[in-house]
Amino acid sequence: MFGELRVVENVFRAFADLVASTTPVSMALSGGATARSCYELLATTEVDWSKTDFFFGDERWVPVHDPESNEGMARETFLDAAVPKAIHSMYQTSSLDPVDAIKAGAKSYASLLATTGPIEMIHLGLGPDGHTASLFPGSAALNETVQLVVPNQDQQHPHLRLTMTYPAIETAHLVVFTVAGKQKYDALARIRSGEDLPASRIRANKVLWLADQDAIEG
Repeated sequence: MFGELRVVENVFRAFADLVASTTPVSMALSGGATARSCYELLATTEVDWSKTDFFFGDERWVPVHDPESNEGMARETFLDAAVPKAIHSMYQTSSLDPVDAIKAGAKSYASLLATTGPIEMIHLGLGPDGHTASLFPGSAALNETVQLVVPNQDQQHPHLRLTMTYPAIETAHLVVFTVAGKQKYDALARIRSGEDLPASRIRANKVLWLADQDAIEG
C-alpha cells in the first residue's frame, strides 16, 4: 500500500475533522455513499469556505439535478450551504453529440486544472473492484500519462464519465481515501497485500487512507 493507513473509529467524522482543521484553498470532491456521509458531517462544521475552490475528481455526464450527479450530491449535502469561492463543474450543457460533448468537456476541465495549478486536497473513495474516481480495472484511462482529464466507462459503469487521471491526481498536496464498512474489506485487503488495482496506483505528495475497523477486519 502506498501512503499512510490510519484506522479510525468513524471515517466520516475523521474526514470532516481533517478537512475542517486544514480548510484547503482547493479541494476535489468524490461521489458515492461514503462521500455523502463525509460531506453531511462536513456541513455541520463551522468553517469559512469563501476562499476555497471546489473541483470534482470524476463525474457522470449528466446534469447537476440528475440523481446520479456527484456534483448534485455534493451541492445537496454541503456545497450550496457552504458558499465557497467557486464550484468548478465537470458537466457542461452542450448541443454536441454526447460523445463529442464529453471529449470537449475533458479538454476544458484539463485546461482549467492546468491553469489553477495543483489541488491542495483530493478526496477519493474505493470501489469493491478496487477502482477510485472513474479509474476502472482494465480501462483505457489507467494508461493515460499526459492528459489530466479523460472520458471513461466500462461494462459495470456504463454511464459516460469524466475522470481525473493519475497525472492530475499525483500533483495534489494531499490525497485522502475514505474507506468504511465490511463491503470494502476485500478491495482494501487486496491493496494492502500489494495487488495492482487502480486505487493502489495513486501517488501524490501525501496519500492518507482513513479506514474503520470493519474495512480492516471484515
